[in-house]
Amino acid sequence: MSLPVAVDVGEVALRARGLGVRVEGRWLLRDVDLDLAAGEVLAVIGPNGAGKSTLLSLLAGDLPPSAGSVDLAGLVVHRASPLRLARRRAVLPQRPSLSFPFTVAEVVAMGRAPWAGTGAEDDDEELIDRAMAAADVTALAHRRFPTLSGGEQACASFARVLAQHTGVLLLDEPTAALDLRHQELIMSTVRACADAGLAVLAVLHDIPLAAAYADRIAVVSEGRLVAHGAPAEVLTESLLERVYRVPVDVFHHPTTGGLIVAPRRAHAAPTTGAPR
Repeated sequence: MSLPVAVDVGEVALRARGLGVRVEGRWLLRDVDLDLAAGEVLAVIGPNGAGKSTLLSLLAGDLPPSAGSVDLAGLVVHRASPLRLARRRAVLPQRPSLSFPFTVAEVVAMGRAPWAGTGAEDDDEELIDRAMAAADVTALAHRRFPTLSGGEQACASFARVLAQHTGVLLLDEPTAALDLRHQELIMSTVRACADAGLAVLAVLHDIPLAAAYADRIAVVSEGRLVAHGAPAEVLTESLLERVYRVPVDVFHHPTTGGLIVAPRRAHAAPTTGAPR
């Protein structure tokens, strides 16, 4: 079964123009113009408090804009019903908010709720099974969600998003609580979704992960979009040092050629003689 595609690959699936939100007289985000195309991974990076999660909430329709608008394949996001939005885009929040003792299988099945009463219900069982396998939570199917570790909860929540089976995925820090193996597993799945035609936007703090898996990177700083483009165009030492306020080195991996971004430290950790 193929993955859903909201629009043809390469065409804009989500478009923001003049987007901004103001709270208590202060602009948290302002003047953002951004497109997300089917078939691509767009990573959003930036320091803490820059406005990344606010941007994702605006794009998802979870937060009404103070200025501008978001178009989701012809649907004006802030005017659309929750059900119509849920059938067009799936959202992974930064922190799972579920506290009731549902099993992992029940949590993943919640992703199918927007399709209740439609012909798409026929695919529920297959999509739930595939989503749990892709997120490596099949073995946790009968575990109670609140008893899981933070990383296990993150994977189960990602499986719920996959089971929703929409053409646009909006992911807020999908790898934040994960070990190295599961970071790679989730981002490989994200990449596969885009390669299959989905439009994926992911807020990431891990810049090397963004460089490795994203087609484009958007940099948010102090509530504004300050750069966006291909990783090699955006991830420069001058820009990153200005945005993050720390010296960094950007270089190419000697084997893969991929970009590596690391803070420039005055003193390296000792490589010999350290206690074990």
